[in-house]
Amino acid sequence: MVGRTQPVNPLPGVSAAAIVAALILGTLFMVAVRADAGGGFGPADWAALRFTLLQATLSAMFSAGLAIPVARALARRRFTGRRVLITLLGAPFILPVIVAILGLLQVFGRAGWISDALGYFGLPPIRIYGLHGVVLAHVFFNLPLATRLILQGWQEIPAERFRLAAQLGCEGMAMFRLIELPMLRRILPGVLAVIFAICLTSFAVALTLGGGPRATTIELAIYQAFTYDFDLGRAALLSALQLVLTAAAALAALKFSRGDGFGTGLNREIRRWDGRGPLLDAFWIITAAAFLLLPLASVTISGIAGLFEMPVLVFRAAIISICVAAASTMLLLLLALPMATAVATGRFGIVELGGLLGLAASPLVIGTGLFILIRPLANPTTLALPVTALVNAVMALPFALRILVPAARDVLERHGRLALALNMNNWSFFLRVMLPRLRPQIGFAAGLTAALSMGDLGVIALFADAQIATLPLQIYRLMGAYQMQAAAGGALLLLILSMGVFWVLDRGGRWHAEA
Repeated sequence: MVGRTQPVNPLPGVSAAAIVAALILGTLFMVAVRADAGGGFGPADWAALRFTLLQATLSAMFSAGLAIPVARALARRRFTGRRVLITLLGAPFILPVIVAILGLLQVFGRAGWISDALGYFGLPPIRIYGLHGVVLAHVFFNLPLATRLILQGWQEIPAERFRLAAQLGCEGMAMFRLIELPMLRRILPGVLAVIFAICLTSFAVALTLGGGPRATTIELAIYQAFTYDFDLGRAALLSALQLVLTAAAALAALKFSRGDGFGTGLNREIRRWDGRGPLLDAFWIITAAAFLLLPLASVTISGIAGLFEMPVLVFRAAIISICVAAASTMLLLLLALPMATAVATGRFGIVELGGLLGLAASPLVIGTGLFILIRPLANPTTLALPVTALVNAVMALPFALRILVPAARDVLERHGRLALALNMNNWSFFLRVMLPRLRPQIGFAAGLTAALSMGDLGVIALFADAQIATLPLQIYRLMGAYQMQAAAGGALLLLILSMGVFWVLDRGGRWHAEA
């Protein structure tokens, strides 16, 4: 129905999807061609593969396992600030990785708060580098995501089931076995698969807290093959391996994420009568909140003093990051808006598939392909910033489409027939009808992209030379030079810029729509 009454031209969206597919598949093809299959994998490569799988498995298990009691406590309790806490659980998604790592070092590091406290009791300090540090950082980032997903499962159980259970006197283990455990059996496989897929492509965490022969992921091995050995064949071979792992994990995540629902109810507010252990629930909520907020508090406290010790290079890197984020956001909107419009017509589902290709390829793999592609034509380091902006936009494209497509579909269904009756041409409909009604979604997608690009420490590390750096890369270099106070100042600046640009764009989009 929508396909026969559409006042928009889907060809720009199809063209944008073709460009994205050509970029991703083209770079993957270059990686496959350059891969040195004859050389095979060495012992270090097999060790990187084992460590990658081990850290992703442990990170997924700890994140999901700890999220269960936290989500259960949030589902059973109502308290002042609960809504704010749940909202904060979404903050790590746009939090720059390097900021979080600096905060974790200040809390859990050898000279951190917890090690200092242990010293009063004569206990040795915590060693954060290595496998346990990588897993700790991944739990920090993914515990909120797992909690939100599992909490959503709890909230989808019809309120009538809890009411009936209370009338029958069912509580404790009986309540958990009959009502909550079936929900967890449906939700947990998808949660584990999503977090496992995310941790497979983790680069910045392994770069800062891992390293060494015993704590190197495949992505870090790709980076080392580029920067230390300049072995493009080995880097391409590792990229091909990373691609296979990421694609398999993404497919598993999509398969397990398709829940069958938990039945229907009367949409009443969920009330629980089985919460007889408030202290235990409070313990989990307070512990989770402290685990998430203490690193951010430490970055803020130390960063205030560090702001006055930052070298000029930090401010220059901040300006570069803002420019890269702006370019990524513009590229993202140029690609996502026509693609979302084409998908909304209902006849070009393959366009959405083209946009989702970014989920199957890691940024470093695409960066590797671009490096191989550009090198015969120009010096790749001179194109470090445009390439970073381009890859950041492609990586944010799947999220932007998820935000824009439902709203674009709704606009076409509501106003498409009237626009055709008024003989409104494609361009007029897009400018006067589609764009004004998509402003909240455009603002959210733009803010998300800008914040993610501001905090990116992936492709820029692969391409940049010593003369150029974004703010996350400059902070990493300060940490490597043991200028921790200046690094803390830079981290606070990056945190303010990332959150600020997200708030401005998101709020700006909604304000314009409300006006």
